[in-house]
Amino acid sequence: MPAPHDAQDDVVRGPARLTVLAGPTAVGKGTVSADIRARYPQVWLSVSATTRPPRPGEVHGVHYLFVSPQEFDRMVSDGEMLEWAVVHGRHRYGTPRGPVVEHLSGGRPTLLEIDLQGARQVRDAVRSAGLDAQFVFLAPPSREELVRRLVGRGTEDAAERERRLATAEVEMAAEPEFDVTIVNDDVTRATDELAHLLGARAEGAAPAASQPA
Repeated sequence: MPAPHDAQDDVVRGPARLTVLAGPTAVGKGTVSADIRARYPQVWLSVSATTRPPRPGEVHGVHYLFVSPQEFDRMVSDGEMLEWAVVHGRHRYGTPRGPVVEHLSGGRPTLLEIDLQGARQVRDAVRSAGLDAQFVFLAPPSREELVRRLVGRGTEDAAERERRLATAEVEMAAEPEFDVTIVNDDVTRATDELAHLLGARAEGAAPAASQPA
């Protein structure tokens, strides 16, 4: 397998602020991101590439870029990934860097919803380049609720659930590495809190009234 791309070569420059959202498996990152997409269209959501097959209802180019292992190898070898990692010891996920650079350079608030390994790679890159970025940890209300969500999702077999639970324990311990924690006890509230950090306003919402000097 190719070595991970050195994200420090990807100087993500531009006036917009990069926001990285990560958290344990089954915490609801995808649900919150989908709500951002629906209610805050001014925010651009990066679409990750993955070698895993699509789950029911997932659309290529919207939820993920579903690529073959061979195509993923090519993207890594050609330096097209901002970050990439093997997740749960099985499939690979990565962030194509070209669209991220393009949208940040155009001044558009940009959200990366990625796993913990990817967040660490991006953190190393932005620190080295002196870029403006914030790292947000999406947390469950409790460990028990996280387990309930993972088991209740029903998209994995028992062995896969055990692997994901073990991964989630490690991911929960990484919370102190992040700048901000948002507890996903309510999707709308969590989405609005994230949008506030992004500087976004809900579709159809009026601008806030200016305060007297």
